[in-house]
Amino acid sequence: MPAPRMSTEQEIEALDEVCQRLAGFEDAISLEWLDGYLTAIVASPRRIERDEWLAKMGQGVFARAYADPADAEQAIKVIDSRFEVLANQLDPELILDDADVLRLAPLMIELSDDDKKQLVADGHIKEDELHLLEQTGEVWAIGFMDATHDFPNDWPDADLETEEGQLFDECMLRVVSLTMEPAELKEVFDELYDGEELTREELIHEALYAAQDMRLYWLDHAPKPPQRRVGELPGRNDPCPCGSGKKFKKCHGAQMQ
Repeated sequence: MPAPRMSTEQEIEALDEVCQRLAGFEDAISLEWLDGYLTAIVASPRRIERDEWLAKMGQGVFARAYADPADAEQAIKVIDSRFEVLANQLDPELILDDADVLRLAPLMIELSDDDKKQLVADGHIKEDELHLLEQTGEVWAIGFMDATHDFPNDWPDADLETEEGQLFDECMLRVVSLTMEPAELKEVFDELYDGEELTREELIHEALYAAQDMRLYWLDHAPKPPQRRVGELPGRNDPCPCGSGKKFKKCHGAQMQ
């Protein structure tokens, strides 16, 4: 099985620059948030066209941040590059080759103890406020869930009356767990892991495997498109509704004979 594609350092730096510009118009945007958002778009049950999700992402921030067409074109190329990497990592055929292999490699910010001390030393945050910093993977999960909220018809509630629906619901819970406080996490540990407490790294791995599992789930459980309502056909001797002036049987109705 071929190894999953990975973004290069240059590609990540270029994407981070795009995110910094977007953050100037919508402060919730970051490299980690965007990566989570794109992951959910790729994992969706249908191929959502770029123009569709780009217009909704971050409440339409892209159009505000990149009003100049030339700038927008370059930024889109940068985003597309990451999108293609994620599409490869979440390729269902490659996941099915070995479902135990973790292919998804997210862009998550991890602050070491030294990093936190430096933030305090530089005056960016007070020591008694360190607990307010997002944990690793939290912003990624928020981005993922924001995408599902932007496309609710593509991410309907699972049918909890079925075993598969329950498994899908557990997958969503594994992603959401990255955003939870300790008290909430204890309930997740009790529900999903028989009370065993997972490390942060283990929780992240569980969430990433969940994203892969959801990508596979949609292969057999994609939401059904709304039914088209076909109006009553005109009579054979009625005027054709196309406006030609001919009778229906001599115009478009002839194709149905």
